[in-house]
Amino acid sequence: MRRIRLFTQTAAVLSFGLAAALGSEPSFTKIEINPKSIYEGASAFDVDLDGDMDIVSGSTWYEAPTWAPHPVRDVEKIGTYTTCFSTLPMDVDGDGDTDFLSVSYFGKSVGWVENPGDKTSKWPYHLIDEPGPSECAVFVDFNNDGRPELLPNTVNTVVFYALEKPGKEPKFKKVSLGDTGAGHGVGSGDVNRDGRVDILTPTGWFESPAKPLEETWTFHPAWDLGPTGIQIYCDDFDGDGDTDLVYGKGHDIGLYWAEQTKDADGKPVWNKHLIDDTISSVHVLQWVDLDGDGKKNELLSGKRVYAHEVEPGDVGPSIIAYYRYQGDKKGWTRHVISASEGAKNAPTEGGKRDAQKDFPAGTAGTGLEISAVDIDKDGDIDLVCPGKSGLYLFLNNGTK
Repeated sequence: MRRIRLFTQTAAVLSFGLAAALGSEPSFTKIEINPKSIYEGASAFDVDLDGDMDIVSGSTWYEAPTWAPHPVRDVEKIGTYTTCFSTLPMDVDGDGDTDFLSVSYFGKSVGWVENPGDKTSKWPYHLIDEPGPSECAVFVDFNNDGRPELLPNTVNTVVFYALEKPGKEPKFKKVSLGDTGAGHGVGSGDVNRDGRVDILTPTGWFESPAKPLEETWTFHPAWDLGPTGIQIYCDDFDGDGDTDLVYGKGHDIGLYWAEQTKDADGKPVWNKHLIDDTISSVHVLQWVDLDGDGKKNELLSGKRVYAHEVEPGDVGPSIIAYYRYQGDKKGWTRHVISASEGAKNAPTEGGKRDAQKDFPAGTAGTGLEISAVDIDKDGDIDLVCPGKSGLYLFLNNGTK
């Protein structure tokens, strides 16, 4: 049996001008699934249909509850990166077990990886398309049919994919919106509050038509956020009836929200406000319900360790944290789930840096994905956090 290291952590609260109730915050137990893993994508689902939630990351899946490793596929390593940038579970071939969708930055590809149905066979990879270098991807249900579409962060174009027909030769529909607005970062939300899910980019938003898989999407240039992570989100955070933004700097320091106001002519103006200037390399944003109150109002994020190896905040401390917006005071509270020391003696050259060597053992980050699911089936949301500094599970102990 593999030896599992456990660490219990209480979410520390760092308040930015606000007070937060310590007694209502969940605590987490950290489990080292594989501290030597370097893959930046991971997901949790029942691989072998035994009723337990397993973990899949890169070349390996880990069988619950002992987290014994089993092969998935050969994943190429390129420098300190790999060619697996997402792990999004879906039964693509319709055979009853769960496969997953994966994107690759270096391979410029979107594909699906087939669950073979046993514990020893390699998982076949099937190419769907080669739209360009994709840095992560997310599921978004644009047509509200219950089956989400794949939205990759393909930095050269804006595109998404819908599984129209599951099977051994599945049919995917590609919806291409063109290169206008494309960049580092993409997101989703209802910008114009018409009940449809729009697509957000670093420079504006694509308005969803009534039939998003068939009709033309209209681009509206609206803001300039710079390189962001995935996702960029929008909602009426301050309760004034219009839509605001929240986003992180993908290769810089800072987590921000942009408050929508109007200029003298009634046109939207997006005023940037800092949420957290201690977090860097934000590539993951996700709304979750961590405290079990039935509301997905915790904004989960963290540092992608050595995102570009050399960039602002690169060797600084790594954190995983969630944030809540306090609408009555237009401010956010930060609640730290995990905090690690920075890299003290890292080489100055990026090509010589190695997260496994430079950062303290046990350093956790967010990589390019966080899988937020109830792994231990106790009714609350747990977190699977991959990255170049290891693969970790944070079990939610609930609130006190």
